[in-house]
Amino acid sequence: MKYIRNFCIIAHIDHGKSTLSDRMIQATNIISDRDFKNQILDTMDIERERGITIKSQAICLPYQAKDGIAYSLNLIDTPGHVDFTYEVSRALASCEGALLLIDASQGVEAQTLANLYLALEHNLEIIPVINKIDLPSADIEKVKSQIDEDLGLDADLAILASAKEGTGIEEVLEGVVNLLPPPTGNPDTPLKALIFDSHYDPYRGTIVYVRVVDGDIKPGDTIQFMSNHAVYKVEEVGVFRLNRIPQKKLSTGSVGYIIAGIKTVNDTRCGDTITLKDRRCKTPLPGFKESKPVVFSSIYPVASDGYEELALGLEKLKLNDASLIFEKDTSVALGFGFRCGFLGLLHLEVVQERLEREYDLSLIMTAPSVQYKLIMNDGSEMIIDNPALYPDPSKIECAMEPFIRASIIIPDRYMGAVMKLCLDRRGINKNYQYLTHNRLEMIFELPLAEVVYDFYDKLKSITQGYGSFDYDIADFRKTDLAKLDILINGDRVDALSQLVHKDRAVERARHACEKLREEIPRQMFKIAIQGAIGGNIISRKTVSALRKDVTAKCYGGEITRKRKLLEKQKKGKKRMKMVGQVMIPQSAFLAVLKTDTD
Repeated sequence: MKYIRNFCIIAHIDHGKSTLSDRMIQATNIISDRDFKNQILDTMDIERERGITIKSQAICLPYQAKDGIAYSLNLIDTPGHVDFTYEVSRALASCEGALLLIDASQGVEAQTLANLYLALEHNLEIIPVINKIDLPSADIEKVKSQIDEDLGLDADLAILASAKEGTGIEEVLEGVVNLLPPPTGNPDTPLKALIFDSHYDPYRGTIVYVRVVDGDIKPGDTIQFMSNHAVYKVEEVGVFRLNRIPQKKLSTGSVGYIIAGIKTVNDTRCGDTITLKDRRCKTPLPGFKESKPVVFSSIYPVASDGYEELALGLEKLKLNDASLIFEKDTSVALGFGFRCGFLGLLHLEVVQERLEREYDLSLIMTAPSVQYKLIMNDGSEMIIDNPALYPDPSKIECAMEPFIRASIIIPDRYMGAVMKLCLDRRGINKNYQYLTHNRLEMIFELPLAEVVYDFYDKLKSITQGYGSFDYDIADFRKTDLAKLDILINGDRVDALSQLVHKDRAVERARHACEKLREEIPRQMFKIAIQGAIGGNIISRKTVSALRKDVTAKCYGGEITRKRKLLEKQKKGKKRMKMVGQVMIPQSAFLAVLKTDTD
């Protein structure tokens, strides 16, 4: 055990985690230069294109240190985005140490702080690494002072590296060996192993990523999951070296995988504890919780005959993404589809892109919403996330919406703009403090519904990309909720309904009506597009009618002949409006979701 090191790399988005992982893999020679490709641990196309890590990966690196001893370094690569914080916390629970990566030009950002606190909660040893020192804008001294002042870490221990150019990689590996502690655990006690991830293999079933805390595990053992008491027989255990390498057993302190013929990813919950059925450990490892979706949206196929393919695509995606939940849904305008729950907006985008690419589907998604808690007049509680399920307002005593505690780190010159943005979104300014002489951390309490709409994009644009944002769910608070309906020619279009705060209803309604007016093609009759709350119309736009010039043949002559023809045309248009159907193009549904509300 004393020659094993379990560690992970934590950082804000785009500070170079994946590039550093690449260089460490190359430095330990477990892959030839010919087979190597950038972002080697990122297996999805979306991860490569966007340069983000969505699924955490593990790899075992054999390293010959300068003292001549061969060490086994288990690197657990973690996602950087705020949506996947729970996965990051489980990966941290599997480690004894962490490399805290900081961009030499950007400095300490919101998720750098959030991930540092997360690592300190797990009592990890932390090595600061200043990356991207080759950039012309790198300011190493400034970053060192931030490490000292903002993070409270020893800046003298910070390792300077450039993952892109490969400088400082050996110092990082030596730091892992010399500064991080070996794993602790008792090989003689019953098996206790932490699940920190899993993925689905079509030939072998679910492959479970584990860190063995106590005891050991080998093929033939009968294991039990402590959260749902499911029992399986182990077929294979092993370690990750880009490919799976089977081993005779996984002993205390090691990180590896288990294959046990598990049919679904649902059984293997991230953070759960595995033990032996016949020799159970007394208590599970702490920190396990069910991952709960916070953003909800309905997904429909563009063509109604694509429903079966969408159902199959979601089932297959669920095998690899246990945090995605969905149930059947139906809409008068869009037909059959699914109501889905996501961890956040990035998760929603990733699922949408994967469905469109991997399963070749064309999709329409409704406006994302959050869960609201309704207290009814009879004292009962009701939780809704779908505008279609909103009850009669007269039966509701009060509505409650989820609030988040947001930490925003910005250069102080953007303070006024960020303050205005947050206050416009019904935010409450709780606190702000200077981290350095010109960098500011602002703490706001914001309604989650205002954040899921377009908050992150706006924050990035008003701070010219320098603003960083991190949040956690705080609690539910009273709100003035209303259901905004969109009527086209007096008919309610259920797929365009939204749950909104009453103060923002008129703005949202105008935005939706304006977008629909641009997208709906003109007919031979006028089309009224209205936004309504209950029976009150709060916004209206009209698509003017196409008309034939019926008076063209009346050259000269008296006006009564022209009036007679125009009256006849008017009656015809009125009759046409009563029987006419307005077809809403697919682009109109997407346009309403676009967020150029300014």
